[in-house]
Amino acid sequence: MEDFIGKAEVLMEALPYIRRFYGKTFVVKFGGRAMVDDQLKSSFAQDIVLLKYVGINPVVVHGGGPQIDKTLERMGIVSRYMQGMRVTDPETLDIVEMVLVGKVNKEIVGLINRQGGMAVGLSGKDGNLILARKMNVSVASDGEAHEIIDLGMVGEIIEINPTVINTLDENKFIPVIAPVGVGEQGETYNINADLVAGHIAESLGAEKLILLTDVEGVKNKKGDLLSTLKIRQACRLIEDGVVAAGMIPKVRCCIEALEGGVGKTHIIDGRVKHAILLEIFTEEGVGTEVVRK
Repeated sequence: MEDFIGKAEVLMEALPYIRRFYGKTFVVKFGGRAMVDDQLKSSFAQDIVLLKYVGINPVVVHGGGPQIDKTLERMGIVSRYMQGMRVTDPETLDIVEMVLVGKVNKEIVGLINRQGGMAVGLSGKDGNLILARKMNVSVASDGEAHEIIDLGMVGEIIEINPTVINTLDENKFIPVIAPVGVGEQGETYNINADLVAGHIAESLGAEKLILLTDVEGVKNKKGDLLSTLKIRQACRLIEDGVVAAGMIPKVRCCIEALEGGVGKTHIIDGRVKHAILLEIFTEEGVGTEVVRK
């Protein structure tokens, strides 16, 4: 009987959060190890379906870097990166779009549907969801001189048209979005999935933006996990070099989303089963929440 009572208490702990978030929109960026481990993929899909059934509107944005790398390797194409972004020539772009939209996206849709959800796959081309233009990155070379790096068909977001997402939400579907954008002339752009998730969260006025990663969260100089981080603290950690490498764009993405009106952002450990539920419906959480103040 004690075991049953314990289960009931767990459910009761979640009740205030369910009440608070009923009818709200959560944008979840799915990436990292959670995308390649079968158990983690299954628990992710279960989490997303449960959110929908308790009245929350989840919107999934996914990456697919490892899957793209494997496909390029099999085809004898060497992956090149600059400033942490994949250099995307026309040949590479065709493969990126094929893997993200045709393979990874459909696999995630299938995972969610097998758990009882009703997921629909989208790319940024559908309904002109993600309008983009070519991204140019400049780096300092000699003194104050700046060199423009050509990343190929890597895009930056001009505008998000959320109509198709809202239509799916209203009809009880779960949107699953591949980070591929469309230009003014119909050209295709490869876009960083974290950036896509952040911009979509802003356009929807989302209550939460949740980024799944392969680390515990954001840590301080001593290596201790920071459960809560304010914008000014996050900026200081970046300036001091404590937040570095691949964590910088994730933290910046959270800051921009908050400044764009998103309620709260989270960087959580996607290697933990049911990480989304643990972060949202428990007091302790499993990562770092980034908040305005």
